[in-house]
Amino acid sequence: MDTDMPAAAADGSDPSPDPALCPCGSGAVLEVCCRPILVGSREAETAEELMRSRFTAFALRDPEHLLASWDPGYRPTRRELSASLDDDLAWRRLAILDTEAGGPGDRTGVVEFVAIARGSQGKMRMHERSRFRRIAEHPGWVYIDGRMLD
Repeated sequence: MDTDMPAAAADGSDPSPDPALCPCGSGAVLEVCCRPILVGSREAETAEELMRSRFTAFALRDPEHLLASWDPGYRPTRRELSASLDDDLAWRRLAILDTEAGGPGDRTGVVEFVAIARGSQGKMRMHERSRFRRIAEHPGWVYIDGRMLD
């Protein structure tokens, strides 16, 4: 069973998230999990940690972290990003499926994940294989881009 994806409620809906827990699905409290990365008091140590913080930024509608953690050569404009932060779309769950490199001593990494959102059109599933790297202008990891799968 996938431990990053909580079971659905008896009626088939998503379970109500505990507001103290981090949206990234780690099971840790937001204030010690992704919040320090979002506010810049610590850097993500791994590509997966940055991926989790970026999911949390989508869930909390934090464009500042998303833009700051995007590789400058691939970063969208604020306007382009705003479509992903639509008030109608609620990012609910994240499951990390695979990682390649992306550790504290690596220069590049790949994280494959599935993210689940709900909106007026119903449930949305996003399966992506994302590339990350370290760059001289940024002390931690940055998101380059992703390839959508299925």
